[in-house]
Amino acid sequence: KLVIKSAKKTNLPIRFGINSGSLDKNILKKYKKVTPQALVESAVNVIKILDELNYHNVIFSIKSTNIINTIKANNIFSSKYNYPLHLGITEAGPPFQGSIKSSVGIGVLLFQGIGDTIRVSLTEDPVEEIKVGYEILKALHLRQRGPNLISCPTCGRCKVDLYKIVVKLEKQICNIDKPLTIAVMGCMVNGPGEAREADIGVAFDKEKGVLFKKGKIIAKSSDKIIIRRLLEEIKNE
Repeated sequence: KLVIKSAKKTNLPIRFGINSGSLDKNILKKYKKVTPQALVESAVNVIKILDELNYHNVIFSIKSTNIINTIKANNIFSSKYNYPLHLGITEAGPPFQGSIKSSVGIGVLLFQGIGDTIRVSLTEDPVEEIKVGYEILKALHLRQRGPNLISCPTCGRCKVDLYKIVVKLEKQICNIDKPLTIAVMGCMVNGPGEAREADIGVAFDKEKGVLFKKGKIIAKSSDKIIIRRLLEEIKNE
């Protein structure tokens, strides 16, 4: 109450974090374990205090390490209350697992139209958290800045080290701000056609490559030179 009263003096916004790891003992005793309903009830208890003090310049964060609990709790809360929501999967873990958990949990809620801000929580440099968060927003078309790199998973027709090419290209285009969809395909048989919606791309066949725009081939060359041509075209877009 003291915190809310102090914030009220200057109309300072407050974020209340409802976390699965710090629920009130009485709520845990009632529900026996962490459930979506337990998380929501904890948030409702805060709202009762807010109503009592007539202060509502707040945002709620209802998080759990359990993705399903997080999704269900935020759905229940948003169906009953109109407070802004900060989304995330708490303690999501190391980069690989944490990125997947966060993408699923945050992505589902954002797709449902729930959420106002996000935080990807990884055991990693915070810069990497920002990168993952931004990719989630890009995938849902909620933010459009920087390249969208698409590439095939390779098959028997792929005759080049596509993984090596894609990893190197990803680093070369990371500072581009323009929203371009760039395709890197492992074969010429299906490559240009499958990636026809890309703004620009390349496809390979043994030691040769083709450069295409919107599925239409505009140049042919060796695999090394075609990547240079691709980078030149990207800069000119």
